[in-house]
Amino acid sequence: MNIAIAASEAVPFSKTGGLADVAGALFNEYLKMGINAYLFVPLYKTTKERYKDKINETGMSFDVPLGNITKTCRVFSMQHIFFIENDDFFNREDIYGTQYGDYSDNSIRFAFFCKSVIEICKRIDIHFDIIHCNDWQTGLIPLYLKTVHRDSPAFRRTRSVFTIHNIGYQGIFPPETMEIIGLGWELFNPDGIEFYGNVNFLKAGIIGTDLITTVSKTYSREILTPEFGNGLDGLLRKRADSIVGIPNGIDYSEWNPSKDKFLPSSFSRLNLKGKNICKMELIKRCSLAGGMDKPLLCFIGRLSWQKGIDTLIGAIPELIKLGANLAIIGKGEDRYHKSLEYLRSLYPQNLFFYQGFDEPFAHLCYAGSDMFLMPSTYEPGGLGQLIAMRYGSIPIARKTGGLADTIEDGITGFLFEENSSEALADSVKVAVLIYNKYEKLWASILKNVMGMDFSWLRSAKAYIDAYRDLMAKI
Repeated sequence: MNIAIAASEAVPFSKTGGLADVAGALFNEYLKMGINAYLFVPLYKTTKERYKDKINETGMSFDVPLGNITKTCRVFSMQHIFFIENDDFFNREDIYGTQYGDYSDNSIRFAFFCKSVIEICKRIDIHFDIIHCNDWQTGLIPLYLKTVHRDSPAFRRTRSVFTIHNIGYQGIFPPETMEIIGLGWELFNPDGIEFYGNVNFLKAGIIGTDLITTVSKTYSREILTPEFGNGLDGLLRKRADSIVGIPNGIDYSEWNPSKDKFLPSSFSRLNLKGKNICKMELIKRCSLAGGMDKPLLCFIGRLSWQKGIDTLIGAIPELIKLGANLAIIGKGEDRYHKSLEYLRSLYPQNLFFYQGFDEPFAHLCYAGSDMFLMPSTYEPGGLGQLIAMRYGSIPIARKTGGLADTIEDGITGFLFEENSSEALADSVKVAVLIYNKYEKLWASILKNVMGMDFSWLRSAKAYIDAYRDLMAKI
């Protein structure tokens, strides 16, 4: 089986979020499984600088038409990875935009990327059984395969898979984008890629692909509803039979408390002594009062409405009344920074806030905390809870998306349904009660979470099964 994975970001080359983790990890897992997989990503400025001694020119170069302009694509490679280069589009400090907003030419940049991926596939001596696309930045590829390239011998037996990582990001652009992407105006209608008078790249992927996947089973059902579908729920309901939810995994070579280079002491499910040392170090680093007996709660993530930061901020006074200490690590909107700084001034001995992200410190927070908070408004898949469980930090989360799929209430964590600060506080109250009064039950939950298998191998096998089912229908 020959598989092409197209993504706008992939670890270790580029990353802004979970999409990069999924694309990079799946690609590596396929290679370990002996599957002939190839990865297609843009050659960003940071990638070029960090990997300049490892990437090679292929000698492949071609022009890509984009409406009334033409841009040249040069192709670089490193083993099974193809890097798509055009300095006008990708030689920038950031991937999608700056602190002031998205780049104004993102429609052209990623139309160029989609067209380049297809052109490379046509030119190399590999027949791809599956082209696996990810999010709106690659949404045009499945539709190109169904329309412009439907008679191309290179794709005669190729099937496309399109993964929606977060339907909140759709790639919506003005109608004149139709001229740039090179698709006929007959597709600019409600059954095509028109979306309230604009062009929608995510919608192109949905209508063009052979199989839609999401990053959890619950999210695959949630996006069929008006609450979570972001205006595309009606279209997705029409394609419900072609939607599969496959949970994300985590890289167990990176997230392993028994071998973590960032921790002051290693530990495992069978020997937790090192976890206490990590907690002592975290308390010290955060200048928290109360010592080891006080439950230590942690939040790591983007400070945004989606991640439930409003819910968390509203609950903080009550959580501290329950006897908990909190460490919050993340960055986002300035109003959240100010609210957390204010609360920090009110509770200097019980609340620590770090604005930003520091990888070694994040590892210590996962390892040193007793509980991990994920009060997400919605969460397509979620990686934080999987990492926390690996490190013996019991997740307390809203019952939505991937959180509902990976946490069993009272067994491997604690779930609440109502999207409110009160519901979060009530769930924490139960967890703190068990932590303080029922030592054996807490120890049992701890062993349960650290015994879970959320490796990428599990997820990769599920994707391969989905590919094979799709190919069997040819």
